Amino acid sequence: MRQIQELSVEPRQGTGKGPAYQIRLSGKVPGVVYGGEGKPENVAVDAKVLERHVETGSFLTTLFMLEVSGKKTRVIPRALQLDPVTDRPVHVDFMRLTEGASVRLAIPVRFRGQEGSPGLKRGGVLNLVQHEVELICPVDNIPDYIEGDLTGLDVHDTLHISDFKLPEGVKPTQQRNFTVASIVAPTHVIEEQKAAAAAAAAAAAAPVVEEEAAPVAGAVPGAAPAAGAAPAAGAAPAAGAAAAPAAGAKAPAKK
Repeated sequence: MRQIQELSVEPRQGTGKGPAYQIRLSGKVPGVVYGGEGKPENVAVDAKVLERHVETGSFLTTLFMLEVSGKKTRVIPRALQLDPVTDRPVHVDFMRLTEGASVRLAIPVRFRGQEGSPGLKRGGVLNLVQHEVELICPVDNIPDYIEGDLTGLDVHDTLHISDFKLPEGVKPTQQRNFTVASIVAPTHVIEEQKAAAAAAAAAAAAPVVEEEAAPVAGAVPGAAPAAGAAPAAGAAPAAGAAAAPAAGAKAPAKK
């Protein structure tokens, strides 16, 4: 279960760009607390303290016990605005978490059992389809992460969301049994398979070259045809031979 962090804030007066600018000049970040049965409250958070929490990388899924003027309220960050130039926080929104409520969060995915995966032992690679999974979690039972077991998985095997043991009351936002991770073949094997498939396709598409007719047995290459033999179709007449008159041509007149 996710640990609750303590965070002290102070109430602030005024809204809009002018008061917010003055708050930032004083080394604080303007924010708002909303949700639950209370009215929205304008607050200011120490900029350095807020930056340390943001740098953890899990700020938007961290529970905070917010103390405002001595009153403590359990909240979770719902929005964080960063300066486009300095990348520092300029505004933050907190949502109150009442008892029995649920919240939608993106929870990180982790894995165990790598040493028991035949696919990984053979050089396979773990392909993360989703690094985080969006879950609906009770505010009293928000997991830090969900864990998948890779034991027994071979190349081309997959892990679906149904293969993960979720904490009590936690459920995915999607109804379908989606894929979270799979084990794929190494990159060089995939490239070799693609190259082999391309070569096979090229060979299948190549034109078939017909073989030349074999010479007649006993025939001498280049020899003239036997006397009286008709010339082959399309063959040129022999040197010195008179050309046959064309069909329908008149005979020359006698002198």
